[in-house]
Amino acid sequence: MNVQYVSVEGIMKIELTINKSKDLPRGALPALEKELLKRLQNQYENCSLVIRRTGGDSLTVFGGEKGDKTKVEEILQETWESADGWFY
Repeated sequence: MNVQYVSVEGIMKIELTINKSKDLPRGALPALEKELLKRLQNQYENCSLVIRRTGGDSLTVFGGEKGDKTKVEEILQETWESADGWFY
């Protein structure tokens, strides 16, 4: 997965792209967006999230501190791995 960090003052914006060739269960993207945003907002008060299907996987973090990129990656990984608890 391609991961970028871009420093922008103020609000943290997170963009997650998922390869459109990957099979995902029906309703997975809205459920992922809801759960991931909830978890991110527990850590970061002023953050927004956009999830799109594209030709590849990537995570881009705009704003925040340098260490925030790693924390966002960890939150994403934990959210994805716990899908059985929030998706069904």
